[in-house]
Amino acid sequence: MNGENVEIRKFRADDYDMVMTLWKESGLPYKPHGRDSREKILKELSQGIATFLVAVKGDTVIGTVLATHDGRKGWVNRLAVTKELRGLGIAQRLLEEAEKALYDRGIEIIACLIEDYNEVSMSFFQKSGYTKHTDIIYFSKRRNANV
Repeated sequence: MNGENVEIRKFRADDYDMVMTLWKESGLPYKPHGRDSREKILKELSQGIATFLVAVKGDTVIGTVLATHDGRKGWVNRLAVTKELRGLGIAQRLLEEAEKALYDRGIEIIACLIEDYNEVSMSFFQKSGYTKHTDIIYFSKRRNANV
């Protein structure tokens, strides 16, 4: 496989199963019975704060990115490309489309959260112009284990 003939388009509900398979194969932490359930994703997309893009080759989803915002700051989430097609610029194309969607909404700061073991993602985002901040401690409060 190569990176030719890859289309970047908006996520459709019938992409869901392929997206979950890609996230699992990519080692992304995901909650298919919680925040990443089909119903939750579709609800999030209907609220107008998210742009969910997929990279498709033929009929197969081979990449994803989810761009969200809170009105002030944009977030890049779930950037993944199937292992066989990494290094061909597909992740960069997905990121640029996600950034464009956020910039078009007036968002001027874009951030991402990356697990400390994910050196590949950290390197990719640094090469893409993102600044690593070591002075921020992340806190979260979860309603339950599936969110």
